[in-house]
Amino acid sequence: MSERLRILITGFRPFPGAPYNPTEKLVARLLRLRRPALADVERIGHVFPVTYSAVDRELPALIASHRPDALLMFGLASRTPFVRIETRARNTVTQIWPDAEHAEVRSRTIVDGADSTRRFGTHTLKLLCAAQATGVDARASLSAGYYLCNYLSWRAIEAQRADGGPRLAAFIHVPLVPRDTAHRHAPNRVTFEQLVDAGEAILMEMASLTRPRSTRPVA
Repeated sequence: MSERLRILITGFRPFPGAPYNPTEKLVARLLRLRRPALADVERIGHVFPVTYSAVDRELPALIASHRPDALLMFGLASRTPFVRIETRARNTVTQIWPDAEHAEVRSRTIVDGADSTRRFGTHTLKLLCAAQATGVDARASLSAGYYLCNYLSWRAIEAQRADGGPRLAAFIHVPLVPRDTAHRHAPNRVTFEQLVDAGEAILMEMASLTRPRSTRPVA
């Protein structure tokens, strides 16, 4: 390729009810990975404030500035003990839980008159298999919730469908993991290092799927 593959990797900051958000740290780790298979990949990291206005302002700016080929997004699902590969976004937004700016949500839909759901694409199954191959408990999900994660997912699919947008987009929900390694052997709890392994596998698969076929390594 004449240019490097560009993948935008995003997470979220802490938000009301979640004073620790591991996706911020996860994004930083994925940016520091040094792997031969990622030698042609430019990784751009970004952590969103948990506000609707930030998503609407910063996502278009990031895409316009970096022109990413793929968008890999992570969010926290604190009540889910496994990794969730989201398969779709729903045209709905909660009016119950405020964002970090306590913004008033005036409508229960993101886009009036639009489809009720939008799908990321069949590539989510391959991302799921990549995550499961690391040994982490990962499952496909039909609902990204009603909050900022779903909102970002919807806006990302919009961007993917637009002219010049990313070729692929994916949203991954991760469980709340211990902040320190003292609890790494707690039974039935995913550790942060397991999240890094799964995130790496998903990133590698995203890179492989996004590359033009003529430039993919031959097995």
